[in-house]
Order: sequence, then C-alpha cells, then structure tokens
Amino acid sequence: MLALTLSVACGSSGCGSAVDQIYFSLRLPRVAAAFVVGGLLSLAGALMQVLLRNPLADPYVLGLSGGSAAGALLALLAARHIGLTGNGVAAFGAAAGSGLAVLLLFGLARQALRRLPTVAQHGGHRLILTGVMIAAGFGAIVTLALTLAPDAQLRGMLFWLMGDLEDALGLTPAAILLLLILLWGVCNARQLNLLSHGEGFAQLLGVSVVRLRFLTLVAASLATAAAVSVAGTIGFIGLVVPHAVRLLIGNDQRLLLPASVISGGAVLTLADLAARTVVAPTQLPVGVITALVGVPVFLWLLSRSRA
Repeated sequence: MLALTLSVACGSSGCGSAVDQIYFSLRLPRVAAAFVVGGLLSLAGALMQVLLRNPLADPYVLGLSGGSAAGALLALLAARHIGLTGNGVAAFGAAAGSGLAVLLLFGLARQALRRLPTVAQHGGHRLILTGVMIAAGFGAIVTLALTLAPDAQLRGMLFWLMGDLEDALGLTPAAILLLLILLWGVCNARQLNLLSHGEGFAQLLGVSVVRLRFLTLVAASLATAAAVSVAGTIGFIGLVVPHAVRLLIGNDQRLLLPASVISGGAVLTLADLAARTVVAPTQLPVGVITALVGVPVFLWLLSRSRA
C-alpha cells in the first residue's frame, strides 16, 4: 500500500529512489534491529536459565536490564548538561549500568555463585533474590532520572524505556557481539549441558564450574547491555522465548542457543510490526506488545510444564 501510494504520488520519475529509501533506509534497519535485539535478549535469558537452573531467570529478574536502563538514562541526563547527544552516550551508560549490576551480584551473592553442589539449589535462590533487590534499586534510580528529566526530554526517555527500535545506531556492534556470544555458547555447549544437570555432576566430569558460571554471567550481561543500548528495555523476550523453545526441542544447548536466537529475533520482529500497525498511524512502544502477549503466553506455558 505504501509503495502504491508513492508510485501514484511521484509518477514516473523519482519513484524508485523514494521506494528504495523507504525500504532500505527505514524498514530494513528496523527489522535488522528487532532481530538482533530479540536474539540478544533471548540468548541472555537462555544463558541465565542454564546458569541458575531456573526457567524464571532472565535479565530482568537479576537486575541486568534495570542496571542497563538506569545507566543509560543517567548518561543521557548527564550528557545533556555538557552538550553531548547520540546513541553512543546511551550505549556507554547501558554498558556501565549492566557492569555495575554484575559487580553487585558478585559482591552480594559471591558465596551463592561459588556454592558446592550440596547447597547449589539454595545458592541459586539466594542469587535470584539478590537480583530482585538489585532490580528494585535500579528501578528507583530510573524513577529518579525520569523525575529530574526536563519536559522536552521526558517523553523520549519514556518511549525509549518501554522499547524503541526507531534508532538503529549501534546495530553493527550489537550484531557482532551477538555472533561472538552465540559462538562462545555453541563451543561450550557440552559444558553448559553438564552444568544444567547440576554443579556437582559437571565438576565430577572435569568442568571448571566457577569459571564457567562467571563467563556465562558476563556473556549474559554483555548481551543485555547491547540490547538495551540499541532498543531500550523490552520485557518477556528473554523469559518466554527460551522457555518455549526448551519445551519444544529439549535442553541440549547445541540446539537451544541457536534456536533461541532465531526465535527471539523473529518474535520481536513480529511484535514490532504489530506495534507499528495495530493503532496506526500511532506507533506503540514494542515493549507494550511483548508484555501484553508475553504474560498470557508464559502463564499458559507454565501451566503445561510439569516442572
């Protein structure tokens, strides 16, 4: 319909360039951003669920997304006072916030991360509870940043906070990071499979459990920071998609990690399409769509899961 309207409006001259600009300068970068961000969030969620052996673990639960969002908003506020703009400021703040969240997790729950198999389940619970409290603290920082933001900047920050794929700057580094983390996960799939059966089982078979848990958490935090820096905070992709894929194909990380990336990218692309068309010409934040769909889908999946 858009191409037909452009062809009627521009006649025989200039139509091809206008259509090319629409598709290659606007539509294609947005679709690529949705796929990369969805893949990053889904991959981070899958790694977190393996790390904690808990299907409810995702970047939101452990405070990584909250830390990224708080860091990005504070960086935007600080940059405004010194005259800096651009997506690079938000990316730097998101990376710093996610790194701070990881440091807090290791500092407050370092014993849980190093628990021996006899108390691994309790250690995982302690780590999750620590992450929930960290997420609550970062949520307060996000509220403070929104309160201090000027009115001219507030609407954009709110829209970004709920998920905004309009700006595809920083997409190339995020895509490279997605490929690197996925490659690391596939190369270490055997060790991750052993870890998913328990720390004691993995340690008996020669896996360096502490090192593997540390690298898994770092990889998940980097994926979360990259996703938030590109598109803001988008919920339920990192929770629902890996859980659904696991129910369909099993818990073999050699298949689960690539399938989670592809499924997460496809789901977020469809969600962004719905956000742009449901109440057109008004555009909804994509995070609203993922939440409205993700909540009932996850409850349905949870009701069908024997675990």
